[in-house]
Amino acid sequence: MSGLLAGGNFIVDYVKQIDVFPAEQTLANISGETTGTGGSPYNILLDLAKLGADFTLQAIGRVGSDEPGRLILEDCRAHGIDASRVQVMSDQPTSYTLVMSVKATGRRTFFHQRGANAFLTADDFDFTTPTARHFHLGYLLLLDGLDTQDAEFGTAAARVLAMAKQAGMTTSIDLVSEDSGRFSRIVPPALRHCDIIFMNEFEASRASGIPLVQDGELVPGRVARIRETLETPGLLVLHWAEGAAACQVDGSVAWQGSVQMPPEAIASVVGAGDAFAAGFLLGHLRGENTQESLRLGVCCAASCVMGPSCTDGVLSETECNALGERYGYRVMP
Repeated sequence: MSGLLAGGNFIVDYVKQIDVFPAEQTLANISGETTGTGGSPYNILLDLAKLGADFTLQAIGRVGSDEPGRLILEDCRAHGIDASRVQVMSDQPTSYTLVMSVKATGRRTFFHQRGANAFLTADDFDFTTPTARHFHLGYLLLLDGLDTQDAEFGTAAARVLAMAKQAGMTTSIDLVSEDSGRFSRIVPPALRHCDIIFMNEFEASRASGIPLVQDGELVPGRVARIRETLETPGLLVLHWAEGAAACQVDGSVAWQGSVQMPPEAIASVVGAGDAFAAGFLLGHLRGENTQESLRLGVCCAASCVMGPSCTDGVLSETECNALGERYGYRVMP
């Protein structure tokens, strides 16, 4: 068993750069557009390939029998990703997202077609002959078939994670930043079977009920409180624009400031969270300590923001680390 298996959302992003996000019935101008990757497993697998990961990369998901679906499968093959367990559906479109990115701020708004991803179920995951050391699942809250209730495990996603653990794999999850009240039902069951939990500041606040940022400022003491409230045996890895933190079971926290990228170098922040997760996982699976993994994560995220889509900007590991050395890191507590 070696390498990483990632399952969940496989999405094509249609990214539109706009001058302003408009109110209803008003107009915004599109100054640039690109087609890119989307979805936690798809982004992370491609990011790892671009970073130069020296272990196997495998995918589980669903796509449609359409041009976007073919694009995803071809992209995986081109980057050495085993997509043999990505099912092709003839009666559903490949999931896609319209991403509206405001040029001046980098802020993004998403319009999502759930498509084939909605039909991914626990039956699609077979761990009887595991070939990977680590299993990553994402995004919770955006996988209808896995967000459903399960009498034994709470949710189908929690069942899948438990199966991976029983097969001897370590596990991680990522969420989608959905503005809803579903966090308390869908997230806690999965946390019981996770070794690593990735969340941004919005997701952490929704899952725990504790705001990580108040009046625009990080409240450092709340990281451990969030970790305690979530009651997970795993490592909680939080990330936001200014940095990242990893909180252990005992409440100890490792901090890492983000790379101080110059504004003119930032094309879009779309995909930065997945790029951070890819960098962290690369370091972690290689046996590096938490601090080193956090630093590689923020360096990978820094390279990501130089491209217009989720994975276009991601560079090799050496080039990502060079960004941190060149621009320096923000100061964390």
